Amino acid sequence: MATFVKGQPAKIARTVSWYRELSRYQWLVFIVASLGWMFDTMDQQLFNLARRPAIVDLMKVLPGDPMGAARVAQYSGYVTMIFMIGWASGGVLFGVLGDRIGRARTMIFTILLYAAFTGLSVFSTNVWDFAFYRFLTGLGVGGQFSVGVAIVAETVSDRARPYALGWVQALSTVGNMLAALVGILLGQLQESGTISSAWRIMFVVGAFPALLCIPIFQKLKEPDAWRHAKAENDGKHLGTLKHLLVDPRWRRNAIVGSLLAFAGVVGLWGIGFFSFDLLRSVLDKTSMSAGQKTLWIGITSLLQNAGGFFGVYAFTHLTSVTGRKVAFSISFIVAMSATAFTFWNLKTLTDILWMIPLMGFSQLALFGGYAIYLPELFPTRLRSTGISFCYNTGRFVAAVGPLVLGLLTSWVYADKPEPMRYAGVTMSLVFLVGLATLPFAPETKGKPLPE
Repeated sequence: MATFVKGQPAKIARTVSWYRELSRYQWLVFIVASLGWMFDTMDQQLFNLARRPAIVDLMKVLPGDPMGAARVAQYSGYVTMIFMIGWASGGVLFGVLGDRIGRARTMIFTILLYAAFTGLSVFSTNVWDFAFYRFLTGLGVGGQFSVGVAIVAETVSDRARPYALGWVQALSTVGNMLAALVGILLGQLQESGTISSAWRIMFVVGAFPALLCIPIFQKLKEPDAWRHAKAENDGKHLGTLKHLLVDPRWRRNAIVGSLLAFAGVVGLWGIGFFSFDLLRSVLDKTSMSAGQKTLWIGITSLLQNAGGFFGVYAFTHLTSVTGRKVAFSISFIVAMSATAFTFWNLKTLTDILWMIPLMGFSQLALFGGYAIYLPELFPTRLRSTGISFCYNTGRFVAAVGPLVLGLLTSWVYADKPEPMRYAGVTMSLVFLVGLATLPFAPETKGKPLPE
């Protein structure tokens, strides 16, 4: 059987399926990067599931408190914003390190960081130390994406690259679903009286899988492309924001990538992942116990991320036909429509079964685009830095998204019967930012990575 390597002629590579091109080592890189990002997203989702019960517990909000719901919404926005600032800070820091000291070494550092502080979140005694632990967790969470995507992009062939990166992102939804299953199990244990505080145990569970991955990560070696770039540059000009922003081409790509990421991150973290809080407003009208509500929140997360899995898969194949820009255009329009529709119309448990997967499909499809497109915008010596700059500079700005949603809910629309619905529909307009950016974006379909 022929051996396929990076940079081979497309006419030869097209004789077999993309995944048949991968060598054993390329499969190892793909699997390890997928595991790192999967457990990273599991941590993110555990936070989304635990956020409201944690804040209710830490603030001692009593059932039936007329002002309690507004306070919880407001402080949920604060804590999520702080987490996202940590995420963005760590993303930029470790993105630069990924170019300077290597992708594989940096991945291990980020996993240790987010696993350790996920576990320490269990010791929170008030909202602000809870937020502090989440900030430190965010530092590690933010760094994983750029180095994981970079190492896969630089290891597999040009033809296999978009499919492999799409699958890395699609498998991240499995991490979200694992978190949902943990939430469901712990919710049932809390309902039976076996445990008293499900949200604390969620963070303990979240720390262990990532730590178990570290021996596997040690088998990775740095990509040939990175080692060549390091040798050619004599170790200089690797991972410098100055060189990223001074060169007109890379500066333009960095701005475009940041705006595209901003729209999707606000859409998901500022709106989409607050669907659990929206659902609670529906569940609170029923006679369900706390454990039953936790069960339904977990089911909602499973449905949202199952939809997201197919959304990323769909984007991966759509962009192989239409190109990156058209695929993004379609995805931004669909995401805006589905998000606004869901927040305005979800009112019954039956609605959850189809509206939530639809919203997850449309919102998470964009993240498949980021995994595929961002590595194609930057040269090897700046690839991890560029990816992290786009994904996390956008996140710095996007960090105000949860805060804005919380303030819209607790202040602007406070006089409405269900203010979160109005807030979610209003914020759905953020997807227009991504749509307006696309005319300035370069088309990269079918082109090799910049060297």
